[in-house]
Amino acid sequence: MFKLNLKIALRNLWKYKGYTIINIFGLSIGLASCILIFIFVRYETSYDKDFANSDRIYRAVTEWNYTDGNEDYSQGVPLPMGQALRNDFSQFEKVASIQHDGGTIKIKAEVGKSDIKKSEDVYYAEPSFFEIFKHKWLYGNPNQSLGAPNQVVLTEKVATDYFGDWHKAIGKSINLDNKTDFKVTGIIKENGPNSSFPLNIILSYASYQNRNLKEWGSVSSNSECYVLLKPGVTINQLTGQLQQFIKKYEHDPNAPGKVGHQFQPLNDIHHNDRYSNFAEVTTPYKQLWGISIIGLFLLLTACINFINLATAQAISRSKEVGVRKVMGSRRKQLITQFLSETSLITLIALLIACVLTELALPGMESLFGANVSFELFSHPIVFVFLFGLLILVSFLAGLYPALIMSGFSPALAIKNRVSTANAGGVGLRKTLVVVQFAITAILIVSTLIIIKQMSYIRDKSLGFDTKAIAIIEIPRDSISQLKFETVKTQILSKKGVKNVSFNSAPPSSGSNNETSFTYNSSKTADFQVNTKVADDKYFDTFGLSIVAGRILAKSDTVKEFVVNETLLKKLNVKNPNDAIGKILSLWGSKGPIVGVVKDFNNYSLHDEIAPIAIFSRKNRYNTIAVKLEAKDLVNTMKEIEATFNANFPDYVYEADFLDDQITNYYHTEQVTGTLFKVFAGVVIFISFIGLFGLISFIATQRTREIAIRKVLGASNIELIKMLNSSFMWMVLIANMIAWPIAYIFIKEWLSGFQYRIELSIWPFVVAMFISMTITLITVTLRSYRAAKANTIDALKYE
Repeated sequence: MFKLNLKIALRNLWKYKGYTIINIFGLSIGLASCILIFIFVRYETSYDKDFANSDRIYRAVTEWNYTDGNEDYSQGVPLPMGQALRNDFSQFEKVASIQHDGGTIKIKAEVGKSDIKKSEDVYYAEPSFFEIFKHKWLYGNPNQSLGAPNQVVLTEKVATDYFGDWHKAIGKSINLDNKTDFKVTGIIKENGPNSSFPLNIILSYASYQNRNLKEWGSVSSNSECYVLLKPGVTINQLTGQLQQFIKKYEHDPNAPGKVGHQFQPLNDIHHNDRYSNFAEVTTPYKQLWGISIIGLFLLLTACINFINLATAQAISRSKEVGVRKVMGSRRKQLITQFLSETSLITLIALLIACVLTELALPGMESLFGANVSFELFSHPIVFVFLFGLLILVSFLAGLYPALIMSGFSPALAIKNRVSTANAGGVGLRKTLVVVQFAITAILIVSTLIIIKQMSYIRDKSLGFDTKAIAIIEIPRDSISQLKFETVKTQILSKKGVKNVSFNSAPPSSGSNNETSFTYNSSKTADFQVNTKVADDKYFDTFGLSIVAGRILAKSDTVKEFVVNETLLKKLNVKNPNDAIGKILSLWGSKGPIVGVVKDFNNYSLHDEIAPIAIFSRKNRYNTIAVKLEAKDLVNTMKEIEATFNANFPDYVYEADFLDDQITNYYHTEQVTGTLFKVFAGVVIFISFIGLFGLISFIATQRTREIAIRKVLGASNIELIKMLNSSFMWMVLIANMIAWPIAYIFIKEWLSGFQYRIELSIWPFVVAMFISMTITLITVTLRSYRAAKANTIDALKYE
């Protein structure tokens, strides 16, 4: 029976090869898009799942609630918190503090080879960290390898890169920042790419020195703390005890905001964009849901194509059904036959889709910056998904046409008296076309608005200059600080250099520090201020505008402040000149406000402008900002690199351009925009090849009607209008349905931006115009061909 069904299916597919090709082509593109989306979603949801006891691992995080309703979040915690949690919570099996830092790693090479010098991220971790996060140890163990000062554990890959073979690394030393030697006492296997913990160089926590080790009032995002719950304990059981813990250690009635802590589940770390992580990569669940919905849209569109063509073809196959029923075929057998045909088409489309997926995978990896792969045997879940896709699509696309065709009356079918109403009805096909074009319109509207918002972000002035400004990391040790002025003078002497400034960070940066302060000797303000440590050239280098007073005078220490307009607004100071001379106190230093700078965006456009204080403090400078002439950037940067290497031979030169850093703020939105453009194009393509197939079949079915109308005097234009009218009405109705859905979706997406475009009617009108224009062109081309056909050929057998 299977062999017979397969033979009949192949014959029918060959008989209607034009429609078969359209179905296979549309399905294969839709399925390939779904496979790509599934691979990406599977990869993103696999983050941090490889650790044993992952359901019992939590990260302590910090949040602040201010009286003005604002909230701040940090993945960091006060440095003494780890030990306090160990002492106060018996419900924790293990507690571990870990500190992220960076520096220059130097390794003395063997005779005849060059020394190794690299800028690397390093992590100071307590031994218990590796008891919470189980790693495979090639050599050593947590307590012995990280239990004493000046010890370091390397991953196998890094040890091999540094020493040629990880076995040779054992017992050797690496130097950090030309100051401290660390002995290699352990080797571990590195985590996979789908990990929030890219730990390659782990130093013993006993080596970490910081003046805030006992300070509860200071929180850095680099200071994280993890806990492992005891079996049977739930995190909700700790809520009351945690509040008492906060009150015990961190209650400060004069603090500008109410501090709080939460325990964040391990599986939330990669998907919660309130907090960052060591990998500095987050993919919110809402983005994954959005991509998954697009995949569902693609699948639905492809299935609608199939159903429309299959039900339209039903009339031409009515005699076949009638003969088979007269010969004794039961309806169940006919349904099996038609589903077999659908399954065969789906299988062929799926095989083509797999090929298309392999071809598209490199572009997807480049877009997401993720190392994803399409391997059936390495990842059995992919195979299961493909099998499920085959069954689902075969069922969705084939069941209804199979029920319709198997239900024909034998008497009517043999006499060729099966009408359109019997073959699935015009109403169903119209409904499906409306749904298909509604999906298309939603994606077109969404794509147009996303493109417009991203263009707005690119073009909006941030209140400072971003073009041709290089940001160069500099050493922070006291010896290097003695060379700062020399380096500045040498860089300024280079051709193409306009200005140079030492600072802690550019005006807009991912590195931000907030602190409490007092204004004009009053009590501590009820909000925090964002601090920017900079020299006197900061304002000219970044093109910041002063609205009152003057810029900072040259100084190595905190002597005076420049504040922004937002700070004064929050202090209810209406005239900027009234703030000049008032005393500001923060970081244990006092000084007068000497200037007010025009507001600039210190975060991305997702967030509103913060109150800002700018002041000088040489020992807090982390970067040099170099304003360049745009015409010869490459050669100028090479000369600057040579100057850096000559003055700081023990450190690694690292430079980036400010506009590139700012562009990276919107990586998620750029990915979303690209996905919408690509998949909107795919949906449009699938919809309109399906539309072309449907109008082709309808035109074929109405060949005699068209011929009779021509004999009775109808012109080609009238015939084309007749065939066009129903489709144009369907597209118009689809757009009316799509508009409110698209509006709700896009309004929610735009709400994530503090600065955004105003929604207008035009993207919706443009989407309708695009869909109606393409429909008009597609239907008109096929209608014209039908209208021009020879009437004699259509009527000679009547």
